[in-house]
Amino acid sequence: MSAVNDTKFQQSVFFLTGIFRQENIHVWISIPFSLIYVTSILGNSVILFIIKSDPILHEPIYLSLSMLAITDLGLSISSLPTTLSILWFNSREISHDACFAQLFFIHSLTFTESSVLLSMAVDHFVAICDPPRYASILTLLKVAKMGLVSLLSGVFLNLQLPILLTQYQYCQANILSHSNCMHQEVVTMACSDIRVNIIYGFFVTVNSVGLDFLLILLFYAMILKTVLNIASHTERLKTLNTCISHICVVLLSYMTGISLSVIHRSVKRSSPFVQNVLGNVSLLIPPLMNPIVYSMKTKHVRARIIRVFVK
Repeated sequence: MSAVNDTKFQQSVFFLTGIFRQENIHVWISIPFSLIYVTSILGNSVILFIIKSDPILHEPIYLSLSMLAITDLGLSISSLPTTLSILWFNSREISHDACFAQLFFIHSLTFTESSVLLSMAVDHFVAICDPPRYASILTLLKVAKMGLVSLLSGVFLNLQLPILLTQYQYCQANILSHSNCMHQEVVTMACSDIRVNIIYGFFVTVNSVGLDFLLILLFYAMILKTVLNIASHTERLKTLNTCISHICVVLLSYMTGISLSVIHRSVKRSSPFVQNVLGNVSLLIPPLMNPIVYSMKTKHVRARIIRVFVK
């Protein structure tokens, strides 16, 4: 009877791996992870506080930056506590419902962040390519509406994933190679026909993150064309410098996510360690680096932060 109960219990939970084959030093690994977590929370909170408290920063681009900070906070809060519980307490078990909820929040916030990055690319495009009409095209209300649409579309598109996952039976291996629940891997644990989930997951990824990335590339191609028509070399560099922080954030956000998606979908026998590292990097680095990049590369934000801390 106990064996039967154990089998049922095993099938009702997933087991997270933590840092693959580094169990002996999990306590030491938890130190940089904890620092990253605290820094991400503090960094994004400072960005939000600075933008909210300074009327000079109540502009469309800074509203988009606030939305980016909020999504980064959400990503950190929804992913890192699970990782830290593994590193600190070796707490690897996660119920199916908790796992599905976590992957919903992670994927929804990731897709929302992608849309916010696209809206920031639109801001730079209008500011550089059509500056006289900037104030009329991009108002605070329009940017707020774009942010709301981004959030709702991310929630709606990704809500179908956990709903579909709850319809499957899980009677195969239940050990996940990540410190968090990712749809690409969780769906492979099912012993049912998962083609609908795979097709829908691929469709959502291509038509949201993939399309956002292509549009960002298109906007920057047009920005580059406009900048190259500027006669002064100094003015060219000054104009491009306004885009540097956004370009860095785009590269951080997309390159890690695309690499992880390619490994999951294309490389059947990829190393669990590589999957684990990329999974952690894709969730840890953007929320950590985004506030640092914008604090260093955006003159107005940097000046306000220095003024606040000097006081």
